[in-house]
Amino acid sequence: MSDSNPAPSLYAAREPIFPRRVSGTFRNLKWIIMAVTLGIYYLTPWIRWDRGPSLPDQAVLLDMANRRFYFFWIEIWPHEFYFVAGLLIMAGLGLFLFTSALGRVWCGYACPQTVWTDLFILVERWIEGDRNARLRLHRQKKLDLRKVRLRLTKWIAWLLIGLATGGAWVFYFADAPTLARDLVTGNAHPIAYTTMLILTGTTFFFGGIAREQICIYACPWPRIQAAMMDEDTLVVGYREWRGEPRGKGKRTADSELGDCIDCMACVNVCPVGIDIRDGQQLECITCALCIDACDDMMAKIGKPRGLIDYMALSDEANERAGKPPKDVWKHILRPRTIMYTSMWAAVGFALLFALFIRSDIDLTVAPVRNPTFVTLSDGAIRNTYDVRLRNKHGEGRVFKLSASGDPSMRLQIEGTLYDVVNVPADTAQLTRVYIVASKDAAPSNTANTPVRIWVEDLTSGERAYKDTTFNGRGN
Repeated sequence: MSDSNPAPSLYAAREPIFPRRVSGTFRNLKWIIMAVTLGIYYLTPWIRWDRGPSLPDQAVLLDMANRRFYFFWIEIWPHEFYFVAGLLIMAGLGLFLFTSALGRVWCGYACPQTVWTDLFILVERWIEGDRNARLRLHRQKKLDLRKVRLRLTKWIAWLLIGLATGGAWVFYFADAPTLARDLVTGNAHPIAYTTMLILTGTTFFFGGIAREQICIYACPWPRIQAAMMDEDTLVVGYREWRGEPRGKGKRTADSELGDCIDCMACVNVCPVGIDIRDGQQLECITCALCIDACDDMMAKIGKPRGLIDYMALSDEANERAGKPPKDVWKHILRPRTIMYTSMWAAVGFALLFALFIRSDIDLTVAPVRNPTFVTLSDGAIRNTYDVRLRNKHGEGRVFKLSASGDPSMRLQIEGTLYDVVNVPADTAQLTRVYIVASKDAAPSNTANTPVRIWVEDLTSGERAYKDTTFNGRGN
């Protein structure tokens, strides 16, 4: 190909988006959700919760050093990770449910990328002005003192938000007041500073620079959402049969123009820069700001609201014929959403059931396999077990160990003549245990004999057990 006809570029340069300020029902709802979610994120590590003298008093804490997860009155141990897995399953099913009912409503209102991008745009609007002012500043080629001052002020504000974001994150992994003091005095662990630095940079880039690019290109959910939706899903759409043909002419009785006056208000407020009048698009995050903008314009020209609205594809034929759409709850309560709700509730009830029936004492038993058994000098057979006792109480407890199964077997604890172990508060203690059967009393018909090891809390009387096997034969 000659130099005079260069090959067309396969990549279109990004055109920055500067959404215009809008007010209305959905914008107010987004402000409320943003305030609540950011408040929860930034303030939760500072909530105190009294668990006793030997336990942390932070309400929500991921204690990596001691391998604990504290959530108010709930304490999750490493072997109880199925609670976390269950919560993740519930989160996935909840996302499926909301998407099947209302499209990408999660993306438009509660996704962290959306929340922080909204916050960054709000700061940008405070400093540089609304859409037109920001557009003029962006198109200004001359780098004068005013432009440098506005940009530096905006970037510093963004960096402070990013720093607060990274700081709040590390407070979930250590006692917040103590870590805050260590961070200020320079005594915190390097991992804390590194984590804050990384999150400050990613928050600045994702919320301030990349913005809608994360939703369009980096997030996989737009590609998956189609499998969750059908013709009864309520999504933001444009009533073409009412708005077309669009135009700016005067509406009269003889006019053929539709209600859309082509004011571009819906496009100017869109945070991803699409035109909802072109139909459903992968980029749409269902934030509904275009509904607020269009409703405001319809009120000004004396037309009914709803030219852009939440609607379902299945209602299109009725609306074109002038008939009312189906009731909203008929769209929401349908087999698909009922199935997702049932699955979500089933997992939730299972987790609650497991939470309420779990014991405050627990044990695991690991037979020592090298050697499998030992024949003592008197001919007795001895098996060795590593027993890990977990005391989930806020104070130390005395546990009694015993074995049941074959009456000829007796249990011994290494290093003591007694059958009790003192386990400190909220700890797991490893204990070496022996089970011995005399030569004549040891099982002779099989090499593997079932045995059950019991632990009893001598304070509360609560008991727990684990089944294992006794190896070796007598005679």
